Amino acid sequence: MKITLAISAGCPCGIGPEVSVAAASELVSVDPDVEVVLFGDQTAIARAASVRGIVLADYPRIRVSVVSTLGPEEVSRAEPSAVAGRSQLRAIDDALALVVSGDADALVTGPASKQAITASGTPFLGHTEYLAEQLGHRRPVMFFVGPSLRASLVTTHLALQAVPAALTVPRVLECVIATARGVWRDFGIQQPRIVVCGLNPHAGEGGLLGDEEIRVISPAVVESREVLKGIAEVVGPLPAEAAFRLAKDGKFDAVVAMYHDQATIPMKLLDFGEAVNVTLGLPVVRTSVDHGTAYDLAYSGRADARGMYAALKVAIEMVRARRAGVHR
Repeated sequence: MKITLAISAGCPCGIGPEVSVAAASELVSVDPDVEVVLFGDQTAIARAASVRGIVLADYPRIRVSVVSTLGPEEVSRAEPSAVAGRSQLRAIDDALALVVSGDADALVTGPASKQAITASGTPFLGHTEYLAEQLGHRRPVMFFVGPSLRASLVTTHLALQAVPAALTVPRVLECVIATARGVWRDFGIQQPRIVVCGLNPHAGEGGLLGDEEIRVISPAVVESREVLKGIAEVVGPLPAEAAFRLAKDGKFDAVVAMYHDQATIPMKLLDFGEAVNVTLGLPVVRTSVDHGTAYDLAYSGRADARGMYAALKVAIEMVRARRAGVHR
């Protein structure tokens, strides 16, 4: 059954166009059921195809939707700029619109520059927050999927000093439930095993090193067990290092982390280049690369497209799982 993926190519001055073109061409070569609509700057996509030796006309199942036509000088700047910010935001908006309309099945986002988009006049903390706002969903969950680990984040792009106050029983509960249901619905894992991290070293050591585990995290875990009875097993809070080690060893299907780096450091140590950023809690399937714009590698022909290819493959996996009704 045909699947159409909408890709926003990311910052036109970074590696996004190159990895998007490379991954899309590889994917449609091996999967005859997939079509791709690539949203990006015309100059950037043409240059990306050229450095990779790809002739897009040879791939009829890749359609380019032009959102801007920057000059070669602007594309070659290899740094964030307001004009590049406007281009990549337009690509995100247009790709999302195609998915919302039902003309594409999933949104896959390339690496964007928060600085460039914000400089263009639209505050932008990241795709997760922006897409949730656009779709009217206040509580998205950032979820990383890799060969070794799966991990979700209770808080995302937030200053570390602000994390303790942001942790509430409802927020932790929502993240645990979304993680369990996402693993079940989108990845076909029946009776998933979820482990929840503590915030503090040694999960607070019984309150000696902080009381967030006692006040917030443990009550959320207890409540989640009631909500997910018969659906998932929930364990925790455990010290983060133990939770990720046990998950890596196959004892758990996903980890719920309390803040950004608590999850992304182990994910990127183990699965960098193959981990995929998934947004749970949205009405659409959305995946992304787990790396940045890498301006120093732009249009060098050396950008690693594995991350974008993995994001495309995970999007397809999620679409097919939903169609098959594994969440019933």
